[in-house]
Amino acid sequence: MKKYSCETHIDHALDMLVAETEQFPTMDFLTEDEKLSTTCSYCEEQATYIVSSK
Repeated sequence: MKKYSCETHIDHALDMLVAETEQFPTMDFLTEDEKLSTTCSYCEEQATYIVSSK
């Protein structure tokens, strides 16, 4: 499971992934190329992070 997040929604993305998977999530920065075409899962802002389960 993956969620993309902007700076504003990173806490929400982490909380939601823990609630859905009951596992500790990993948080990584998107590469510059990925940032160009990826929006936040919770708004229309450009994503900065990818939050995923193991």
